[in-house]
Amino acid sequence: IVMFIGIYGADFIGYLLVQFGLLSPDSKSPVSGIFVAILLGICIRNIIGLKQIFNDGISFSMKYVLRAGIVLLGLRLSLLEALKLGALGIPLIVICITAGLFITLYLTNKLKQSNRLGTLIAGGTGICGVTAIMALSPVIKAKGDEISYAVANITIFGLTGMILYPFLAQWLFAGDPVKIGMFLGTAIHDTAQVTGAALIFDQVFDMKKVVDVATVTKLTRNLFIIAIIPVISYLYYKKITEENAKLEQDEASPLPKWYTFIPLFVIGFLFLALLRTIGDMTIANFGSAFGLLKASFWELIYTSGSSFGTKYLLGMAMAGVGLSTDFRKFKGIGIKPFYIGFIAALSVGIVSVAMISLFGRFITI
Repeated sequence: IVMFIGIYGADFIGYLLVQFGLLSPDSKSPVSGIFVAILLGICIRNIIGLKQIFNDGISFSMKYVLRAGIVLLGLRLSLLEALKLGALGIPLIVICITAGLFITLYLTNKLKQSNRLGTLIAGGTGICGVTAIMALSPVIKAKGDEISYAVANITIFGLTGMILYPFLAQWLFAGDPVKIGMFLGTAIHDTAQVTGAALIFDQVFDMKKVVDVATVTKLTRNLFIIAIIPVISYLYYKKITEENAKLEQDEASPLPKWYTFIPLFVIGFLFLALLRTIGDMTIANFGSAFGLLKASFWELIYTSGSSFGTKYLLGMAMAGVGLSTDFRKFKGIGIKPFYIGFIAALSVGIVSVAMISLFGRFITI
């Protein structure tokens, strides 16, 4: 119930933004249904209260439904999209991702904040917003209040970028659709927010190519979740073992085996992304997916599967996160993680502008 209200509540917010002329009529809601579901869940937990009978279902949603949703998300991503950016586009995206990750982790360490929370914000800032936070949370065993805080952090700064960056991009790159699209795709956190920013730009400055470039850039950035989740998990556990060693005045305990940092749901995600890629390649070469399925039917399969995973399964999991979050625990977290999120988001934007200014003219899509 919370998940459904979250999804349609977000759609209604998008409808209101269109009615007030803030978005073009063909825009999707820039507010994630997942975010609305989390907020609603938090309100229910902290205002109405939750009986014990619901706890098992909430735990099931946060553990198993979450993993299933991330696996199905792989159908949304085709490796062919990354090839459109060419030899320079992908390294540029990697530099922006790396900047987001390491600046966030550095600030977390300097401000002596929770490693788990800092890791979630790093993943959300560097890769793909809420999706990265959800993918990381089971690997590092994040708590419900930490997930909620990280999602709120990413959502606030992502929405701010969505509103401001289209106009900043026009000022910086003077109508170059490739540079503008790449800036929006690398500097804004969540996929829905990137799309919203590109549509705002198109509506104001009448440049449809920006939407295509921003979408390709963001989808390529999303693909790096396959590699980055194990890397961030390794850095997190390495930090934890070193801290434990200092407390015990002893040598650091050995890290878990490398393959334990690649959870099964990430392997499932990669498998479905490859399946999507092969299907698209066979359509391009032979006119049908795998030599069996019509292009329209294949599109129906992967769009339905990814939509079910993204909307309903991840929505249900995040409703569980909200329902398990005790607002009183936020007092212990404090305001510093928001400073971290703000500086990290600003830093990614600056790195994006610098890289695109230097190399953007060599990229064609």
